[in-house]
Amino acid sequence: MAVSPRRRRLTAVAAVALAVLATGLTTGCDAVNKALDCVHTADSIADSVTGLQQAVENAANDPTQADASLDSIEKNLDKIGDKTDNADVNKAVDDLRKAVGNVRTAIKNGDRTPDLGPVTDAAGELTKVCTK
Repeated sequence: MAVSPRRRRLTAVAAVALAVLATGLTTGCDAVNKALDCVHTADSIADSVTGLQQAVENAANDPTQADASLDSIEKNLDKIGDKTDNADVNKAVDDLRKAVGNVRTAIKNGDRTPDLGPVTDAAGELTKVCTK
């Protein structure tokens, strides 16, 4: 039986919460708050990626939905980038930003079914590095 993306995300968030609590016992509150911010924003990005997938599927009905989803992802990437000095998180943010830019360019050039694989992969990597 396949596990839904939402369930995987909830499982990842629960794992991160436990890791953050454990980390909180050995580090300062600032580090815990940054980790939680990263997790929450990564979760928002995951929701935006799901929205992007749906928007691309429904592009014939409303082509502006994909742009709105891409804008949402970029806005959340800005939030993470502004709040972290972690090299792994910054690399994941850069990779996701590049993947989003490629999808935006593909759509702008008339591709009605751009490859979202790199966006999904980069969002997954971001979630992973936020949980370390």
